[in-house]
Amino acid sequence: MRLFLYVLITEQLAMKMKKILGILGIAFVGGAMALGLNQLFSGKEAVPQTFEEQQKVHFTNQEEIADQPGVNFVAVSEKATPTVVHIKTTIESQSGEMGDVFDPFGFFDDPRFKQNRPQQGSGSGVIIMNNGYIATNNHVIENASKIEVILNDKRSYDAELVGRDPETDLALLKIEEENLPFLRFGNSDELKVGEWVIAVGNPFNLTSTVTAGIVSAKGRNINLLRQNSEYAIENFIQTDAAVNPGNSGGALVNTQGELIGINTAIASRTGSYAGYSFAVPVNIAKKVLDDLKKYGEVKRAILGVRIQDITAELAAEKGFDKIEGVYIPDVVEGSAADKAGIKADDVILAIDGEKVNKASELQEEISKYHPGDEVVVSIRRDGKEIEKEVKLLSKDGKKEISMEPNRDSKELLGATFENLGHQEKMELKIRNGVRIKSLSKGPLKEKSIPEGFVITMIDKQRVYTTKDVEKILDDKTGSVLIDGVLPDGTKESYAIRID
Repeated sequence: MRLFLYVLITEQLAMKMKKILGILGIAFVGGAMALGLNQLFSGKEAVPQTFEEQQKVHFTNQEEIADQPGVNFVAVSEKATPTVVHIKTTIESQSGEMGDVFDPFGFFDDPRFKQNRPQQGSGSGVIIMNNGYIATNNHVIENASKIEVILNDKRSYDAELVGRDPETDLALLKIEEENLPFLRFGNSDELKVGEWVIAVGNPFNLTSTVTAGIVSAKGRNINLLRQNSEYAIENFIQTDAAVNPGNSGGALVNTQGELIGINTAIASRTGSYAGYSFAVPVNIAKKVLDDLKKYGEVKRAILGVRIQDITAELAAEKGFDKIEGVYIPDVVEGSAADKAGIKADDVILAIDGEKVNKASELQEEISKYHPGDEVVVSIRRDGKEIEKEVKLLSKDGKKEISMEPNRDSKELLGATFENLGHQEKMELKIRNGVRIKSLSKGPLKEKSIPEGFVITMIDKQRVYTTKDVEKILDDKTGSVLIDGVLPDGTKESYAIRID
């Protein structure tokens, strides 16, 4: 009898388990279908958007470089050198100088005797994605009419300039190739002074050259970029790895084979390596390069304060008991900081928990955000620490990021010019250009150049922004050749005369 009851109970339990498993199976299938439908209808969220997200997908199953006893750069060099490229540029020159030719009557000043004399430039770049995206310095490709990329295996390509950012001296190029080796982004915030690094460049097309050194300092501000822009961001990694001019735009790599900086500058009166070199931290570069890819320009957030490093003298003058943080001598009226209640004489201690003790560190932290992003700013006021929630703004005071390019309109020669977005250039099948937005009385209208015409070159010099147009036309007189495309994509040229 007991055996019969045991068998009966066992059969009942088995039937219940089958029901439970059946319900779970249906739930699992339903959940899978729901997940699949969700990914189908919201595929945009499932697709990696930033370079870093794409890299993480690629490197999921990749082996990391194993830690080795002592200092051994062989594995790192083998990983890094194929990813660094040589960049050759051609710059069309309008120089009509005739050297030391004796010309008492100004005979050779006649425009008919002036010829374009192309100049050659070179530098390095680093591949950051396997589909042909390459990071380099802005100064390497600035004013180039042609950009050629030569890979480590000697393959050569014409490159498209996707965008450039003079404020960080970075630029993004694109070549049409797939399955290229590339470097994974590291975390430059975690980089320590004294840590070993290697600098990889491809100068003078000699194939990749590797030098080693240590991180000498972080957060260096050498006033290299701020001479040309009030929004310049300088928070360089300083290293004693030998870097010469041809290495500009190359990779600074840690011992795990990760990209932690873009080599940018050297500290030398002669222009050759003399002890120190500098690199843009990759944590700044990531955001800049993503913006250049997505918008064709950098969507930069502005806090809206004047900032100053705190010295012992300043601390004594202001009565600060600690020499830490970044001092605010003034707040811009109507700025993000002003609206959040930040005041002059406040000391900023941290941005979203990241401590800042230099003006350059504060600039770097803010540079990681977009207009409209909210950050928590920790400040000290009258000896008390408080926090302010700040909604960052753009240069023009907007609270949200705009998909439209910064038009930055300029009026010259009776015309108003505006910048083009990356998508607009792709539709017109051009690499660069500035659109004529409107026309009034002037030499352009007199030659029947239509509104909407996109200027790609002025006197054989490529134009990328309205600032380029302004720079080229500044003080120019006489005959000027303008090349470009009509709104339907038809190529056209016009010759105008500026009195």
